[in-house]
Amino acid sequence: MQDTVKKILESTPVIPVIVIHNLEDAVPMARALVEGGLHVLEVTLRTLVALEAIKLIKQELPDAIVGSGTVVDPRTLEQSMNAGVDFLVSPGSNDELLNAAESNNAPLLAGVSSASEVMKLASKGYECMKFFPAAAAGGPAMLAAIGGPLPDTIFCPTGGISLATAPEYLALKNVACVGGTWMLNKPLIANKNWAEISRLAAQASKL
Repeated sequence: MQDTVKKILESTPVIPVIVIHNLEDAVPMARALVEGGLHVLEVTLRTLVALEAIKLIKQELPDAIVGSGTVVDPRTLEQSMNAGVDFLVSPGSNDELLNAAESNNAPLLAGVSSASEVMKLASKGYECMKFFPAAAAGGPAMLAAIGGPLPDTIFCPTGGISLATAPEYLALKNVACVGGTWMLNKPLIANKNWAEISRLAAQASKL
């Protein structure tokens, strides 16, 4: 399933990391992002409506590639698979989660923040990884350093990345795309300003 994850990461420069509090916002928010050019979406499982939001987005926007984020254990992995996600994202990993992903043949983008964690996942056949929390864990310099001894790993750094800093990450050979929230600031969502979110998504899609 790493081939699936790799194709998804290489198909977009930016994956919006979405937190949905109101179910009614799910489809218009996702539509704004897709119309802006960001067709790969990560809906985090941090709210009670997240799984239902994923189902709605998949139903209404069949061309979007929808993943679940904050997958932290077998339960959230299985809930995500049942919701029909195209991929799953975890902030880190442990044996329990990795075993569940293998048992379910799940396209998991597992999180790492150190060379040791990269080596462990690589030993289990993982080629693509989430680097999190990117800015706090050393940013582009850390990823460039990891790329020296471990050149075959592909990353999607997420956490603390902005429109201004994203190009630094995307310039690295071992970075396929970045995850970000800057096109989804809370006032825009509260005011249902989907047009501005779409404009920011278009800006991000051109990185």
